[in-house]
Amino acid sequence: MVRQAVESRVEGKIRCDACPVMCYIAEGRAGACDRYANEGGELVRLDPFTVLEAAKEGDGQVVPFLEREAGEWDGDILRTERPFITAIGAGTTYPDYKPAPFIVAQDHDGIDMVTIVTEGIFSYCGAKVKVDTDRFLGPEAASVRVDGEAIGHVMTAEYGSQMLSLGGVHHLTGGSKKEGRVTCSSLLKLCNREPVTVTIDGGAEVVLEAGKPPVVNGVEEHLMRVGCGSATIGMFARQWHGLVDEVVVVDDHITGVLSEHQAGRLLGLEPSGIKILGHKSTPGRYFRVADPGTGWGGTNIEDPLTILGPWRAPAAPGLRLLIVSTTGEQWGYYVLDDELRPVQSELPESLRTSVERIAENCEPSVTSVLFMGGAGGSLRAGVTENPVRLTRSVRQAVTQVTCGGAECYIWPGGGITFMADVTEMPSNAFGYVPTPALVAPIEFTMRLRDYEALGGHMDQVRRVEDIGRDIERRVSTTRPIPGRERSGRP
Repeated sequence: MVRQAVESRVEGKIRCDACPVMCYIAEGRAGACDRYANEGGELVRLDPFTVLEAAKEGDGQVVPFLEREAGEWDGDILRTERPFITAIGAGTTYPDYKPAPFIVAQDHDGIDMVTIVTEGIFSYCGAKVKVDTDRFLGPEAASVRVDGEAIGHVMTAEYGSQMLSLGGVHHLTGGSKKEGRVTCSSLLKLCNREPVTVTIDGGAEVVLEAGKPPVVNGVEEHLMRVGCGSATIGMFARQWHGLVDEVVVVDDHITGVLSEHQAGRLLGLEPSGIKILGHKSTPGRYFRVADPGTGWGGTNIEDPLTILGPWRAPAAPGLRLLIVSTTGEQWGYYVLDDELRPVQSELPESLRTSVERIAENCEPSVTSVLFMGGAGGSLRAGVTENPVRLTRSVRQAVTQVTCGGAECYIWPGGGITFMADVTEMPSNAFGYVPTPALVAPIEFTMRLRDYEALGGHMDQVRRVEDIGRDIERRVSTTRPIPGRERSGRP
């Protein structure tokens, strides 16, 4: 598609105004961002303009474009049964005041809706990465690096997950040129669901890829813990009752001990005489039994017996002890000998079921990548001549914000700061400009009369029936998303 933009021509080159770099592009060449090129003296977009289309229930077939059965409006402002015009490949308005590339109206049973689509250039953007693992990735606030350059830091851990904050304006533009380039490249890969290998100061090497298991120090993770050690005791105490005399669930946060735990007391268990080398919190719950690490339950433990002190009365020879991790991936079964020393023994089949059930109740370990950006500047001016009205309409839920068709979480407070799951977008939804910054799709959907009321560019509204020739890729929302296609690239 030919870009509708003001163009300057110097010595046979075209000047592209899609970003502040303002490249002069020679015939047959692409700009620095690889998104626009000079083809036959025209500035053409290389990324396909994408439309999401719903699939019929059950058969996975794409509903033909613009052919929909009429139905009453159920309050779904996005009208998910209709073809949805995404901003992927639409083009940008930055840094000018021109209207958004596509302002598209559709009629639904007498309700006129409009979707304004544009690709925003985000310097103030990043990714929040949730890594489902108990493994120690690095201390809080430690730098996360790619090719030696800091691209973010470790955040506070969440329940069963480690959290990373990557990108942001200070890494993109506040450091060295290399830091900015590496940060931009890493964010682009992560948001486009490609793998990125990071190293964390004082911690691990991790391969991150949205929707895939993390790889920590070369080992692929499989399970997210079922709960902390105390929670695991609470869930499975009944299944251990009568089959074993004591259970220890090793965890980097709270290590649980069955006989001391309230769950054990309710089952009538007597004290076993066990001694845990940790900081007792409440009965049966211990903090800091070991340092964080990549061993048992997210600790640095390789031999679980190292967290036990000498056994005390009423411990007796023959006492049966099960030690297990919070994912059920590591376990050991021991019997006390005549000197009250735990001797490793074969796990009885009666206990194997309970260990396997811990693993069964664990969810798969996965890496989640949420793109986070703030919509401002010329992006909002591309929607309305009075940008604050757009912000207010989003706050009032008059306007729905999506990112490449994916639902967004809008942060409270000022501005339009949003997060979106990159796995809910078509492939290669993101691009970049070498300022450096990410190019991300953003769509605003509302009733046409509301768009007019907030001062929208009504003279730029086009009917959806009229833009068919501009659409280069149609994606079914229920099928595997195909790879990016290039159109017109030299």
